[in-house]
Amino acid sequence: MYEFFSEYGLFFAKTITLAIIFVGSILLLIVAAAQSKRKSGEGEFEIEHLNEKLSETTKSVKEAICDKDAFEQELKAEKKAEKAKKKAAKNNKLEESDDEARKRVFVLDFDGDIRASDVESLRETISAVLTIARPEKDEVVLKLESGGGMVHSYGFASSQLQRITNKKIPLTVCVDAVAASGGYMMACTANKILAAPFSIIGSIGVVAQIPNFNKLLKKHDIDYEVLTAGEYKRTMTVFGENTDEGRKKFVQDLEETHVLFKDFIHEQRPELDLSKVANGDVWYGKQALDLGLIDGLKTSDEYLIESCDTADVYEVSYEFKSSLVDRLGDMVSMSISKTADRFLTRARQAEIER
Repeated sequence: MYEFFSEYGLFFAKTITLAIIFVGSILLLIVAAAQSKRKSGEGEFEIEHLNEKLSETTKSVKEAICDKDAFEQELKAEKKAEKAKKKAAKNNKLEESDDEARKRVFVLDFDGDIRASDVESLRETISAVLTIARPEKDEVVLKLESGGGMVHSYGFASSQLQRITNKKIPLTVCVDAVAASGGYMMACTANKILAAPFSIIGSIGVVAQIPNFNKLLKKHDIDYEVLTAGEYKRTMTVFGENTDEGRKKFVQDLEETHVLFKDFIHEQRPELDLSKVANGDVWYGKQALDLGLIDGLKTSDEYLIESCDTADVYEVSYEFKSSLVDRLGDMVSMSISKTADRFLTRARQAEIER
C-alpha cells in the first residue's frame, strides 16, 4: 500500500509540473495574441479640453457655496464679456496668424507595466499630435508612471518620445508616483522633468531574475533538454541545467546593457553625474532634484492647471477596441506584471531592512 501511494504521489507531482508548464504556455500565447491583435487593431481618439473641464468644475463649486444671486450675476457678466469679445473680433475682422495664435498643450498618459504595453496607444497618440503641434510654439506633456521593465520595450517607448523632441516641440514629463529604470529612460528624453516631492526616481541599472526548476525536474525523473545552434543562443534556461560559463556570459550581457543605458541617459542629460546616479539606486523627488535627475518639484495637476491660464490644454488618448482575447490578454498581462512588481517591491524592502 505504501508503494502504491508513493508511486501515485510521484505521478501526481509529475502531472502537476507538466500542467503548470502547459498552463503557463497557454497564458503566454493569450498575451501574445492580444498584443499582436492590438498592434493591427482599430481604435479611436478621445480628446478633452481641460480648460472647459476646469471652468465647469469652478462653476459647480461656486454654485454650491456662493450666494445664488451673486453667482447668477457673475455668470451674466462672463457671458456678456465673451459676447463682446466675439463681436469686437468680428467687426474688426481679427484673424490671428499661426504665430500669434494661443499656445496649445497636448497631454498624453503612459501607465507602464513590465512589457510597456501602453506604448501602442502612445505611438498612435504621438502620431496624431505631431500632425498639428507647432514646433517651438505648442507643448506636449506626458503624465508618466512606470517602474520599468523589458529593455527593448522601454527603449522603443523612449524612441517614440524622441519623435516629439526631434520635431522641436517642447516635451515635459510629469511624474506623480514613480519613474524608475525604463520609466526614467523615458522621462529623460524630455526637455523638462517635473516630479512630486515623494515620487520615486532613478534606478538606472539592469536586473534579471530567472527561476530554475531543473533540480525539481530531476528529483521527479523528468528530463528537459535544451538544443541550440550557436554557442550563446541560450545562456540561461528556466528548466535546463545552467552552467558557470552561461552565467558569466549572461552577466556580461547585463553589464553591456547597463553601459548602453548609461550612454543613453548621458546623451539626454549630459549634466548628470552618472557616477552618483547610475548605480541602480532610487531617490525621492527632493533628492532627485538635488542630484539633477529632475528639473522641478510639482504635481501634474498643479502644472496643468497653471498651463490653463496661458494655453489651451487638451488631453489626448487613443483607446483600442477590446475583443475577448484582448481582455483576457490584458488580465493575464496585468496579473503577471502585478506579481512581478510585488516581488521586486518585497526584494527592495528586504534590502532596505538589511
